[in-house]
Amino acid sequence: MFLRTSRRSLLRALAAGGLDGLLQRALAAGASPAVPGLRRVRGEVLVNDRPARVGQLVEPGDTVASGAGAEAVYVIGQDAFLQREASLVRFGSDAATDFMRVVSGKLLSVFGRGDKRITVSTAVIGIRGTGCYIEETDGRTYFCLCYGEADVVPSAAPQQRETIRTRHHDHPMYIHADPAMPKSMVPATVINHTDAELTMLEELVGRLPPFVGASGQRY
Repeated sequence: MFLRTSRRSLLRALAAGGLDGLLQRALAAGASPAVPGLRRVRGEVLVNDRPARVGQLVEPGDTVASGAGAEAVYVIGQDAFLQREASLVRFGSDAATDFMRVVSGKLLSVFGRGDKRITVSTAVIGIRGTGCYIEETDGRTYFCLCYGEADVVPSAAPQQRETIRTRHHDHPMYIHADPAMPKSMVPATVINHTDAELTMLEELVGRLPPFVGASGQRY
């Protein structure tokens, strides 16, 4: 369980529990402004088809690709991302209308205030100050709104549009591309992302997720 505690005490506990040096550096930075760009690069990571380096900016119109066994952590404005292996993410040149497209793979994201649009193979997702996890697989998308609010419009059945509000992984789902299915969006369980990772990403942009300080199940 998360117990009520101070921000710095919580982060020290997470770091002591085995989270890597990225969180420890974020803790040392305290309330400093978010540092943009790539904060961690492990394995083969490409930005616009060129090898990525720590400190490199990721900007509108850029594409980030991670190879087998690779991982990237990066910050864009007040948003932060953990991109897992074998993933491809494209950021729109007009962030106001098409912020990003998750083409393949797995992406954990936290977002600051404001409306943004995410495109996946099976849906368009409008988000407002959220944390979310996405996995793209053949014919379906896994989507967990870890906290916040999102409008999910499945491509196969736009009339099934749903507005989701969660506080702590309350409504994970699979979104299917098959229009013959009676429901495009079906319930799922929480998979492949953790509260520690969300906390690390939020700390990189000077925030904590809303579930911190509340009791309940920890993922």
